[in-house]
Amino acid sequence: MTEPWPDIPYESWKGSCATLHLWTQIVGKYRLARTPWVNHSWHATFYVTPRGLTTSLIPAGNRSAQFDFDFVDHHLIGTLDDGAKEVLPLLPMTVADFYERFFSMTNKLGVRTKIHGSPNEVPDPIPFEQDAIHGSYDAEAVNLFWRALVQIDRVLKDFRTSFLGKVSPVHLFWGSFDLAVTRFSGRAAPLHPGGIPALPDAVTREAYSHEVSSAGFWPGGGPVGYPAFYSYAYPTPDGFSTERVIPGEAFFDEKVGEFILPYDVVRNAPDPEGALLGFLESTYDAAARLANWDRASLDCPRGRVGVPRAV
Repeated sequence: MTEPWPDIPYESWKGSCATLHLWTQIVGKYRLARTPWVNHSWHATFYVTPRGLTTSLIPAGNRSAQFDFDFVDHHLIGTLDDGAKEVLPLLPMTVADFYERFFSMTNKLGVRTKIHGSPNEVPDPIPFEQDAIHGSYDAEAVNLFWRALVQIDRVLKDFRTSFLGKVSPVHLFWGSFDLAVTRFSGRAAPLHPGGIPALPDAVTREAYSHEVSSAGFWPGGGPVGYPAFYSYAYPTPDGFSTERVIPGEAFFDEKVGEFILPYDVVRNAPDPEGALLGFLESTYDAAARLANWDRASLDCPRGRVGVPRAV
C-alpha cells in the first residue's frame, strides 16, 4: 500500500511534471474562457478529487460541462449534464497532440471553445499547437503526486477553518501549478507592480487587489527545485523575513520572497499534519501580527465536525 505522504522527488519526474502542468493549462484555459470572472481568478482553478483533479461545472450555453483528470486510471474525462461523455487516455504525448485531442473531445461533445493558445507563467512559452518538446507522462509518478495533493488538500482545508474573514477555496492554480489557500485582511492593497512572466499585469493586479496571507504547495520547478510548501504576505510587512516560524527547518528565501518548508521535512516528520499546520499557522501569525490585522474579528479556533460556530 502506498504511504500516506508519498516520496515525490522532483528530479525523477520533472519532465512529466512539466508536461502535466501544460496539459492542465489547456483544460484550465477552457474553463477560463467559458466562466464569468470571479475575484482573484478563482473561476479558473482546479480542485482535488478522490481520483485526480476537476474543473467542476463549466457553463456551456444552457448546458454544463466538466473535465476530470483521473490519475488512477489515467484518463481525462469530459462529461455534460445531458449524459454525453468523452474519454481521452493519458499517456506519453506531446503538448501539441494533447491540445489537438482535447479539442477533438470538445468538438464531439459539442462545446468547443477558443482559448488563448500559449502558456502563462512559464519562461519562454511555446504555443500549445507547436509544443513537440514536452511529452513525458510517468503514470506512477503522477499518481504519487496526486496522492500527495490529497493529503495536502486535507490539511489546507483544516487550516482554512480557523479564519472568519474572507478566505479562498483550497484550489490548484494551473498558471503557477500550485495548490493554495489565501486569507484576506479586508483592507485594500497597494497596486501590484506586475511583471510575472507571460501573465497580463491586469490579472496580477486584480489578484492582489487586497491584502493577503497566502500559503500552498509546489511540486518543484519554477522558483524552488524540489517539492515544497510556501507562505507569503502581500504587501510584505516590515520584519516578516526575520520572523521565527516552525518547524525549525522552514526558512525565508530572499530571492523568492517567501517562507519555504521542504515537503520532505513534512513527509518524514513523526506528525506530518502537525508539522504542516505549525508552518501554516506560524507564518500566518507573523504576517497578520506585523501588518496589524484585526485578529479579534478574523481569527477563531479550527472547526470541529458537527459543532457550529459560537455566536
